[in-house]
Amino acid sequence: MDTIRIVIVAVGGQGNLLASHLLGEAALAHEVPVQISEIHGMAQRGGVVESSVLLGKARSNVISSGEADILVGFEPLETLRAIGKCNKDSMVIYNTAPLPPFTVAIGMGVYPPVEETVELIRAKVSKNIAFDASSLARQAGTLLSLNMVMLGALAGTGMIPISADMLKQTIGEKTKKAFLEMNLKAFDLGYSVSAGAVN
Repeated sequence: MDTIRIVIVAVGGQGNLLASHLLGEAALAHEVPVQISEIHGMAQRGGVVESSVLLGKARSNVISSGEADILVGFEPLETLRAIGKCNKDSMVIYNTAPLPPFTVAIGMGVYPPVEETVELIRAKVSKNIAFDASSLARQAGTLLSLNMVMLGALAGTGMIPISADMLKQTIGEKTKKAFLEMNLKAFDLGYSVSAGAVN
């Protein structure tokens, strides 16, 4: 199979690393070669966290500018900051609900209008799925399940060689049982958004 290069970006605390690890575990269960790398940044202070997941045989786990096949963004501005990893044929799946940094909260910065961010992303790539994933996570029971919503949305595109059932099985095996029902509901909500919704 051709290598599929996926970049996942989020703000610290949104569950990016768990999402990338679950994707990797599900890939291994499907006997799909996988490489994962992470850039933690200042995650504890609400900084960006970026993961690279390469499915298929690859010589390097580095995804250079313009090489990403898929960009999954848990936060709109961080998605825009990572857009340089994409090319015009890349798929971008992202949450439109902003999570402004601390500097905005204390009046030392301004968060740009989300509508402008969305337009800039759409100008860069032809395939994107933009939706309020945070509201779906709350609908599932907790904002902490945002990462499951985004995993479901990724699965729903049909662009990865990993079935939704295998991802859900992996979620069941690798996440806390107390949150399993909410996690699976969140996954299904994300899946339903992206299935057939590529634009």
